[in-house]
Amino acid sequence: MTDLTVRRVDFGLLIRPPEETGTGAARVEPALGYLIDHPRGLLLVDTGMGSHPDVDRHYQPRRIPLEVALAGAGVVIGDIRYVVNCHLHFDHCGGNPRFPGNPVFTQRSELEIARHSAHHTLPELIDHPGARYEELDGAAEILPGVRIVPTPGHTAGHQSVVVTTADGTVVVAGQSHDHASGFTGDVLGHRAGVGVPPAWIETLLAFDPRQVVFAHDNAVWTP
Repeated sequence: MTDLTVRRVDFGLLIRPPEETGTGAARVEPALGYLIDHPRGLLLVDTGMGSHPDVDRHYQPRRIPLEVALAGAGVVIGDIRYVVNCHLHFDHCGGNPRFPGNPVFTQRSELEIARHSAHHTLPELIDHPGARYEELDGAAEILPGVRIVPTPGHTAGHQSVVVTTADGTVVVAGQSHDHASGFTGDVLGHRAGVGVPPAWIETLLAFDPRQVVFAHDNAVWTP
């Protein structure tokens, strides 16, 4: 597939409180999405941060509005044809209601949790008017050269997007790891037979990725 590209979209930042970082200190993280240019239409992986008073108090997000974020990548909302959410927490599906009628690819298990768990996400981001989900049960090629791979851990239905480009494979790994260094640790652990890295690490490495990118880290993993 010679004409696929992956571009970053900046949705702003949030402040993860000390009790969630494991370090005893707060941590500032970017909120990133990714645009996949495809001959069949633009695909957006994650749509930004939703808003709620409790969420805002807890994470103190500094949002870049969806229109502004997309403009930074040279597109407008109407250019987007497909949406993928790595998972359905508020900071990954906040802009979904802006895409009524667009196919939104998600794992069936993730959608079930989002609908029935009181603390998983903001309900108004899930079954909003015009919501159109393409529910997946595992791996699937959703477009030529674009494959969804389940990468559970952060949530049971977390998924990553594997994109075949002319320059090699790019994996949009979402929040499979909070940081690229965490991915590095699991890759090295897998190779050395040390620790218990997630089983899907081997699946992703089998695609021989040139780059792996993340939702909350500007760093890019390279082999």
